[in-house]
Amino acid sequence: MRSATMLRSMLKNSSSSSLLRRTYSSESAPARKVAVLGAAGGIGQPLALLMKLNPLVSSLSLYDIAGTPGVAADVSHINTRSEVVGYMGEENLGKALEGADVVIIPAGALVNMISNPVNSTVPIASEVFKKAGVNVPVVGGHAGITILPLFSQATPTANDLSAEEITALTKRTQDGGTEVVEAKAGKGSATLSMAYAGAIFADACLKGLNGVPDVVECSFVQSNITELPFFASKVLLVRLGKNGVEEVLGLGSLSDYEKQGLEALLPELKSSIEKGIKFANQN
Repeated sequence: MRSATMLRSMLKNSSSSSLLRRTYSSESAPARKVAVLGAAGGIGQPLALLMKLNPLVSSLSLYDIAGTPGVAADVSHINTRSEVVGYMGEENLGKALEGADVVIIPAGALVNMISNPVNSTVPIASEVFKKAGVNVPVVGGHAGITILPLFSQATPTANDLSAEEITALTKRTQDGGTEVVEAKAGKGSATLSMAYAGAIFADACLKGLNGVPDVVECSFVQSNITELPFFASKVLLVRLGKNGVEEVLGLGSLSDYEKQGLEALLPELKSSIEKGIKFANQN
């Protein structure tokens, strides 16, 4: 009994506990509905869990072609603010999306697109929305050589890294997903970390919608940063709502190595974008 009391006291006073309380403070938070499409999948289930834990969410809508009621029933036992409803089958998709402020598709409302291949699915989603007369922010990011970590802009600074170390770390960053697949012996992919990344960006979107100033995240969006119609860079998520993404920030100062990497990735990224736009226009 004494040890249990001590443990509770330690948790109450721990820095991680206070950090969690600061991160998820929901005082006077407005009602926000989040819809997760593909909620019964490998990424969708942990993502549903993470969104259930977010106190900025008042209504959580879970949709998939099958298995969603079970996921909804499971996460509903988590004693947090949001009410959870599971929707299953194409005929219930409209109900799942009705009134949603943020829509997350792990397989703009603000659409967070994290279903592979993101370099093509983001342009597909954008073109589909345009045809329907809807022009909203569509965000995501993915894929091998098209991933370019900017260590010259790292915090804390990484000025003491050698050229060999930067090359190795860049390769490690680009191959992060492959490492997980290999670690799981080919029996799975990076589902948990993908869900966490989606939840972090969804939280940023909710904060922006609620008027929190200077919310900045990196995302793959429609932009004119390069000659390509879509590119991953920092975006300023301020007063998200009617204005969507307030500003797409520039790349900043790049090292010579990063400039070379940027030039090298453009052809592959251009090909992926063109495939997505072509698919959308033909369907």
